[in-house]
Amino acid sequence: MEDYIRRAESWMQGSFDEETKKAVRQLMESDLEELEDAFYKNLEFGTGGLRGIMGVGTNRMNRYTVGMATQGLANYLKTCFAHLPQIKVAVSYDCRNRSPEFARITAEVFAANGFKVYLFDALRPTPELSFAVRRLGCQSGVMITASHNPKEYNGYKAYWDDGAQVLEPHDRNIIGEVEQISDPSQVLFDGGAHNIEMIGKEVDELYLKSILSLLNLSPQAIKKHAGLKIVYTPLHGAGVHLVPQALERLGFTSVYRVSEQDISDGNFPTLDSPNPEEPAAFGMAMERAEAVQADLVMATDPDGDRLGIAARDHQGVLRLLNGNQIVSLLSYYLLRRWKELGKLTGKEYMVKTIVTTDLVRQMTDAYGVPCYNVLTGFKHIAEVQRNVEENMTFIGGGEESHGYNVGSFVRDKDAVVSCALAAEAAAWAAEQGKSLFDILIDIYVEFGFFAEYMVSFTKKGKEGLAQIDAVMQHFRSAPPQTLGGAPVVLIHDYQSSETIDLISDLRYQIRLPKSNVLQFVTQDNGLVTVRPSGTEPKIKFYFGLKATLDKKEDFCLVSASLEAKRKQIKEELFTFNA
Repeated sequence: MEDYIRRAESWMQGSFDEETKKAVRQLMESDLEELEDAFYKNLEFGTGGLRGIMGVGTNRMNRYTVGMATQGLANYLKTCFAHLPQIKVAVSYDCRNRSPEFARITAEVFAANGFKVYLFDALRPTPELSFAVRRLGCQSGVMITASHNPKEYNGYKAYWDDGAQVLEPHDRNIIGEVEQISDPSQVLFDGGAHNIEMIGKEVDELYLKSILSLLNLSPQAIKKHAGLKIVYTPLHGAGVHLVPQALERLGFTSVYRVSEQDISDGNFPTLDSPNPEEPAAFGMAMERAEAVQADLVMATDPDGDRLGIAARDHQGVLRLLNGNQIVSLLSYYLLRRWKELGKLTGKEYMVKTIVTTDLVRQMTDAYGVPCYNVLTGFKHIAEVQRNVEENMTFIGGGEESHGYNVGSFVRDKDAVVSCALAAEAAAWAAEQGKSLFDILIDIYVEFGFFAEYMVSFTKKGKEGLAQIDAVMQHFRSAPPQTLGGAPVVLIHDYQSSETIDLISDLRYQIRLPKSNVLQFVTQDNGLVTVRPSGTEPKIKFYFGLKATLDKKEDFCLVSASLEAKRKQIKEELFTFNA
């Protein structure tokens, strides 16, 4: 209590504006619980960078935490790139409330530190910021966004000179620099306006040309099925201009919009949540799709890096695909077409995360393409790209949370290129008289029926963080013995970097960075993963099950069987947890 009270009092005495001081004073007088949550810690860099609720406090997104984070980042960049005559950075932002303000503050602090700053003139997708860092030869970049979080949130994604999000040890070192800044008087807010250059359409053009050069694997199919009916919604976010342009340039002529959701608005007035992982986010798009009898529906999140898809099944019903199914479909299409076009030379690879379906690895093995398995977060996929790019070619890769990318122009998930790729794959499927959902069932018949599910629990504030820690400690100290009626045979603990073989009682080292993740593998190849979210106040449980699908007519039967098993595991797991 003394810590957060002392922090709050410092915000009423330091170089803070009167409006901020007044807001802190009101919290101290009327809401100590909210005061504690606002000041009990500093925002930290997680898998998605800096992210939090907007408001006053050290644990909130505001002009001071943004300014202090930027000054800390600037100080670190000066140390790392002292040999350069001038450090260059790129800054962009999405549709969220206060995003333009936070982006301008970020740019001004960098500029006041003597950096050359490229500031986008309006909202842009996160992948374009990654592209700009690389294309403009920057040493760093910042994207102001909270991705798909609720409207109360905003965030700050820091990028390194390769266009990827900041990794260890840089993230820890940046935090160390930020912690040295205890008062806004230590932040250079003003005096560098001449160092800021506004950028916009010229970078859009370079970005679109670059990412579209990676596609067009099925030009005849696109030409024949150019009229494929596609409904697209940006969910009020940053994909509003570039996704339709990408689809048009690829050759698609019947792209329908959801006009109400084309309006960029951080309050997300037509949505409960701007998250394409959630079926409710597709409500208006699905209505539009039925009205025009669309073949494909796509939605992107507020900062344009995540993609949701719905496709028609064999009965003509629109079916939402989960993130694992999207990754599987896009990966299969790339592998299949690269092989058919003679593009596989033995020096290509793909990447997925440890909580993403093993169906991807099953497919890459069949095509003779290495598949790297990395920790959650696209920055780890980008790390593989950085480490092997001199000798190997990145085909594509993704994660179950609806993120995918192709090629190396962008070093983050990219919903713009993913939308274009999905549309191209749909045209290729149509050439065979099929939909993307039909292709998915074909994949299950060929490689096995992999079914994945995710359950999450929101635990907000300081108390919630303690509850999440307690759950992780519980599963480490008393792991389940059986799941779904099958014995647990392996435990992967990424925090201790150890795999425990419960049959032989042998231990093996996990050669990945430490992370607070547990995985339980059953004798029948089931997989349960438990991890706290790096971007939201949640703890997540991932279920991965596998069965054989002998023929497509058995799809519904096998699907029901796996669903029953999922329910059994869920009951066992959470009864066990209780």
